[in-house]
Amino acid sequence: MTQSQETIAQSQFGPQAHAYIASAAHAQGADLQRIAAIAAEHTPAHALDLGCGGGHVAYAMAPYAAQMTASDLSPDMTAAVAAEAAQRGLNNVETIAAPAASLPCADGAFDMLACRFSAHHWQDVPAGLREARRVLRAGCVAVFADVFAPQLAAADTHLQAVELLRDPSHVRDYSEAEWRAMLAEADFAITAITKGRLRMNFAEWTGRMRTTPDRAAAIRTLQALASSEVARHFEIEQDGSFTLDTILIEAV
Repeated sequence: MTQSQETIAQSQFGPQAHAYIASAAHAQGADLQRIAAIAAEHTPAHALDLGCGGGHVAYAMAPYAAQMTASDLSPDMTAAVAAEAAQRGLNNVETIAAPAASLPCADGAFDMLACRFSAHHWQDVPAGLREARRVLRAGCVAVFADVFAPQLAAADTHLQAVELLRDPSHVRDYSEAEWRAMLAEADFAITAITKGRLRMNFAEWTGRMRTTPDRAAAIRTLQALASSEVARHFEIEQDGSFTLDTILIEAV
């Protein structure tokens, strides 16, 4: 029986909510530090963590915001984030369970928005970005951080294939050019772009999504068959660990 993209995403992430809260790959990084620094600079009255996952953006921004909202498609994920925020003493954090393209929030409800490692799961990223623009007050800052697809076509194809094998809720890691075009179409003006590299431990990367042994083996097969250019780009290691490209886009 086939399922909608949103149903697949909920079934993938709901049971793994606590794994994403505990994930070291999601709980740290220069991009997260940058988001916190922007929040510290702007001290928003009401900030939004869009597609919050394990809530790490919300935890980083909350100390500098009067009010903090974390939204995610999965009710299990938002419940886990609410519990974690309370445990951390972040009493200004509230959560809402909703798709990125349909937020139950008023126009201009927020004066800062951040979205990290989420958009590649969205069914319709342009619609999600238009919704982000709708709920963000004019002239206020938005930050979008994600894995991005390399220019080399073979590397792009490899990335999407291993991502989908690992997690059937994966839609696409977009290229820098795609991000620029989608943000412009949603009426965002980019002010800065920072790129980085992120090493993924294969066992942790697949374990976090409960990737089945047959699909993990298929990923290792693709890695073994990768061209020298692709293997070099992703720095594929003997145990399957590899390195991704990341992008952090600041916009208003």
